[in-house]
Amino acid sequence: MHENWADGGKAMTNKKSGAQLQQKKVDGEPIVVLTCYDYPSSLWMEEAGVDVIFCADSVGTNVLGYDDERQVSMDDMIHHLKAVRRGTRNAYLLADLPYGSCDTPEDALGNALRFVSLGANGVKLEGHKPAVVEKLCARGIEVWGHLGLNPQLHERKGLKAKTARGAARLLNRARQLEAAGASFLVLELIPEQVGRAVSEALRIPTIGIAAGRHTDGQVLVATDMLGVHHFDLGHVEQFADLRSNGLAGVKQYTAAVRERRFPAEVNVRQFREPEQAERFQAWLEAGTETELPD
Repeated sequence: MHENWADGGKAMTNKKSGAQLQQKKVDGEPIVVLTCYDYPSSLWMEEAGVDVIFCADSVGTNVLGYDDERQVSMDDMIHHLKAVRRGTRNAYLLADLPYGSCDTPEDALGNALRFVSLGANGVKLEGHKPAVVEKLCARGIEVWGHLGLNPQLHERKGLKAKTARGAARLLNRARQLEAAGASFLVLELIPEQVGRAVSEALRIPTIGIAAGRHTDGQVLVATDMLGVHHFDLGHVEQFADLRSNGLAGVKQYTAAVRERRFPAEVNVRQFREPEQAERFQAWLEAGTETELPD
């Protein structure tokens, strides 16, 4: 069911499968996941060997300028999924079901099928929704659960499962999602001890974001780890500084244009044939009211 649609629909022979990712948990090999919202970034991630390219609803606050993830629509996700898919060849392509798209099993199925038809290998949904997971899995769709902080559902973005009772509830819900058929589970903003306990209790791989060092893989928002916005987030290590470099480049371009240093002679094009330049100049000098014949 999960055809590989990168490069205009041609199947990619080295495409990572869910089964291969699950084997990484058995082998003790961490799974590398990054969010992605556009074609150029997907090319970077492919070249770097990222395992899972994740078209996430964080596109809303990081790219589209929305105030909240809940403003992201299916149309938004489809637009960006198409762009990401065009650059995704070998990585597993994961798509995020946005707010309001999976409130019922029937709604979730219809929207998940749209993502799969566009090349997604799996879909992620937030919250404890075992009935929805069962519905999607019955149709052969690989489902990624998401517990802990759920930005679509939680007004407050603080630490979750921070009490013993809350941690036990999260672990039990994780087991229920696994029993319903979930293939993977994202854990967000929970104590490291809880992330470790859930990862050890489940057969399926766990992917952590601010969930400690013991999950089976890690995911970060690409714009955070690349330093696009310079947010002060304790769980993020900044591996690049695109904001500073990009801002410096824009300032240099602005100054070069205003000072008439750009375009320079090396940046311009001239007539290839001198006689064409001479003919055009003669036409200008004679007046430009008539067409210049061939």
